[in-house]
Amino acid sequence: MKRVASIQDISCLGRCSLTVALPVLSAMAVECAVIPTAVLSTHTEFPDFISQDLTDRILPVAQHWKSQGISLDAVYTGYMATPEQAEQICAAFDLLREEKTQLFVDPAMADHGKLYAPFREDFPASMVKMCRRADVVLPNLTEACLLTDTPYREDYGEEEIRQLLRKLTDLGAKCAAITGVSLRPGELGVMSYDRQNDRYFSYFNEKIPVHYSGTGDIFASTTVGGVMRGLSLEEALALAVDFVLHCIRITCADPAAPRYGVEFERALPMLLERLDPL
Repeated sequence: MKRVASIQDISCLGRCSLTVALPVLSAMAVECAVIPTAVLSTHTEFPDFISQDLTDRILPVAQHWKSQGISLDAVYTGYMATPEQAEQICAAFDLLREEKTQLFVDPAMADHGKLYAPFREDFPASMVKMCRRADVVLPNLTEACLLTDTPYREDYGEEEIRQLLRKLTDLGAKCAAITGVSLRPGELGVMSYDRQNDRYFSYFNEKIPVHYSGTGDIFASTTVGGVMRGLSLEEALALAVDFVLHCIRITCADPAAPRYGVEFERALPMLLERLDPL
C-alpha cells in the first residue's frame, strides 16, 4: 500500500483539509499519515473560528519519522496557518524526501480573487517557497495569479491559462494544474502543463453555479490518491474533476450543506467504482 503524508490543518467541524484528505485517501486504498499545521475549531468560513498554531510541532514530527525509518511515496501539503510554516515544511521536505517521494503542493490560501482571512498580502511569497520544491502544484485560478504576480480575472482564455501554467512551472515545479478553469459557458474543469515533456492537458465537465467549502481539498486529495494508485497525472486530474462534480450534485439536495461543505461521504461509492479496475 502506498503511504502519503498530508501536511495541512485539521478543522474540528466542517469538511475540508485533513477531515477530507484522510477519508478520501483511505477510501482510495492509500495510507494517509498526517502532520497538522493547526487545529481550527471550524473551517475558515465560519465566523470567529479559533486556531491553535502548530508551527513548532511540524519539524519534530518529521524528525521522529526520519528516526524511525519511515518511507513515504508522497508528501501532500495544503492549508498553512502562518507564513513561518513554509520554512518548517520545506525542512520537513528535505528530511522525508527520497528518490521515489513525490511532492504535491496545494497552495490553499485564496479564492474568488482574494486571500482567505486572516492572511496578509505577503502570504503568497511563503507558498512560492514550497512550490519551488514541488513535483506538482495544484492552485485554483486565484492562487495561480497570486503565486505568479498576475492580475486576477475570471475570463482568461485558453492561451492565457497556458501562459499562467508556464509561469507556475518557472517557479520550479515539474507540473502545474489550475483548477476551477472555465473557458465555455456551462463547463468547469482543470488545465495542466507538464514542463518536462512540454505537454498541456485540459478536462472539463458540467459547471454547477454553487459554492461549497472544501472542494479544492477533495480535488487535491483525489488527484494525489489517483497518482498513488497508478493513474497518470492527467487521468488523476480528470477523475478529480468528475468526483468533485458528483459530490456537488449529491450535496445540492441539502439546504444546510453550504455551511458544512460537500457531502463527499455519500459520493465515495462512485470513486471506488472508478478505481475498481485498478
